[in-house]
Amino acid sequence: MKVRVDQDRCQGHTLCAMIAPDMFELSDIDGSSSPVTEEVPADQIELVREAAHSCPEQAILIEED
Repeated sequence: MKVRVDQDRCQGHTLCAMIAPDMFELSDIDGSSSPVTEEVPADQIELVREAAHSCPEQAILIEED
């Protein structure tokens, strides 16, 4: 599974980083999120799915293998 964040949609709500802190990092400038790595480790899959579902802007995009 791969993950990315649509920077045009991300508004910096930070929910993704709260749900999956090992997978998302926040910008010091505007709080926008980006994945730490595009490839999602097996132990992070459910957290990334929860983060994507919780994103108010639907900015987290998941690509299943």
